[in-house]
Amino acid sequence: MLLTSTQHALLKSPFSSQSPSPSSFSPRFRMSSAGPALPPLPDNRIVVGCGSVTLDFLAAVATYPKPDDKTRSTSSKVQGGGNAGNALTCASRLGLQPRLISKVADDSQGKGILEELETDGVDSSFIVVSEGGNSPFTYIIVDDETKTRTCIHTPGYPPMIPDDLTESKLLAAVDGARLVYFDGRLHDTALVIAQEATRRGIPILIDAERKREGLDDLLSLSSYAICSAKFPQSWTGAPSVTSALVSMLIKLPNLKFVVVTLGEDGCIMLERSNENGLTEEVDVDELLVALKYKNDTKTTLPTCVASSEVKLHAKGIGTVGGRLLLGTAEKIPPSELVDTTGAGDSFIGAIMYALCTNMPPEKMLPFASQVAGINCRALGARTGLPRCSDPRLTSFLV
Repeated sequence: MLLTSTQHALLKSPFSSQSPSPSSFSPRFRMSSAGPALPPLPDNRIVVGCGSVTLDFLAAVATYPKPDDKTRSTSSKVQGGGNAGNALTCASRLGLQPRLISKVADDSQGKGILEELETDGVDSSFIVVSEGGNSPFTYIIVDDETKTRTCIHTPGYPPMIPDDLTESKLLAAVDGARLVYFDGRLHDTALVIAQEATRRGIPILIDAERKREGLDDLLSLSSYAICSAKFPQSWTGAPSVTSALVSMLIKLPNLKFVVVTLGEDGCIMLERSNENGLTEEVDVDELLVALKYKNDTKTTLPTCVASSEVKLHAKGIGTVGGRLLLGTAEKIPPSELVDTTGAGDSFIGAIMYALCTNMPPEKMLPFASQVAGINCRALGARTGLPRCSDPRLTSFLV
């Protein structure tokens, strides 16, 4: 890769990188004969989520069928799904105490959704159960050849409205919460919860997957945003991903960081810092190129490289103080990659754990990527979700 003189200068800045290795072990954790001890869970690990829950009907096929074709599945599974349900299930398996606000019907699918959540340690007592109607469900076809999935969703009925959540239920749900999370759905109800969380000083994490009705109101109250690959540019109109992240921090002054997930290409994070005292100003697009040059491309495990705190400038947009971080995804052997359904949800569940345990961003991004990578090795959004005791996570946690 040929670098400009500016990018060469950027490489001389005090970058920091993070990947799991013995040198990253913290001395405050006791070692045992079985290996390094895991960090203790925080006393307050209650997280509240509001969003979609579904029942997923998954079928894997050798190749995606053509119109009017008939084919047989290579494997199949029926399990709970939905962005919020998946992310909170991940958070629960990692050791947090999630509460979920959503709505299902009193049909067999709704009962199955609730039972599975409770079995996984997610508090479903705040989920509204309607008399009659239907619970949401999704058909998911997983293509073994292309490693892609196609989702056909049927929404639940009747839809959730703010009046479904009584004031007493709302107050009980957010009581003692360390973090509130929204997947962007049920926007009217979510906004009521977000406003109460804001009044109590509870930070908000938002999943900005795509433009949705009411999403802007939730973004304006959010402390942290996790975006899909196309969202930042779609929402801001900026010419590049990194300039779009700068634009988001300028437009959304409450945001402490924004992360854009890029699938097998990893993720990019822009973390805000106070501009006071920062003298160096760099072009954010050139800084990303320099980070890519610095990144370790040989390891198969997720890594992260970060810039120093500088003034990040985006041409035609503005400047914000902060750090740019580039995280890689796990390089999963094709023979081990089964299904990417729920990969983004598991990434968010791991981010929730990282925030509740005060994990620094340099460790948070590789940890979340590893959790997502582990989950891609099984059919369905929840089958492969790991627990903190999983040996594949140990080096990311100590």
